[in-house]
Amino acid sequence: MPSALQLMLEAGPVVKGVLLILFFFSACSWAIIGYKYWHFTAAARQSDDFVNAFHQHRNRQDIAPLLMMAKTLPLSPVANVFQGVCSNHLARHPEERRRLVSRYEALESAKLESRLTFLATTGSTTPFIGLFGTVWGIMDSFRSIGAAGSASLAIVAPGIAEALIATAVGLAAAIPAVVAYNYYLSRARRLAIAMEDFSQELLTLAGPSSS
Repeated sequence: MPSALQLMLEAGPVVKGVLLILFFFSACSWAIIGYKYWHFTAAARQSDDFVNAFHQHRNRQDIAPLLMMAKTLPLSPVANVFQGVCSNHLARHPEERRRLVSRYEALESAKLESRLTFLATTGSTTPFIGLFGTVWGIMDSFRSIGAAGSASLAIVAPGIAEALIATAVGLAAAIPAVVAYNYYLSRARRLAIAMEDFSQELLTLAGPSSS
């Protein structure tokens, strides 16, 4: 019985093209999965470090040490919000500070969710791309049957197997992408909630101010 690799190599040009597209999606998805794992792990660790330091310095007037620390934690959403708001000397009024906080929260949320769209696209489209390859491969198989004038299993089975390999590869690309998308979206939302809680605490401590 031919192996999966042999079936891929013996597939028709259209099915091979479909498989190349699926392998591209799969490779990109795994690269994003690895990168986002590192990103979220570092962001959570850096955010915890900054929040702990913030609570230790919250009663002090000098925020320079916190600003210096925030610059060393580029992946922390809370550190970036703090740095963006406190470095802006125009944010003197409460309403100005709230607008700045909202803007930086939106920017940080976009960073957290970056590249997740590709995972969602992979999860939703690769099964259909694989199905297209399967349908095309089955059509080729029926043409071969017609040309041979025989429907014996020896003639039918290899073509059907070659066609079904496209669906299998499509599912293999889609399943990890969907699982990773849901997992990372959940982590992004947790970090966004922590960022919003920190922002509210920062605005409360800043209090009313006049120009």
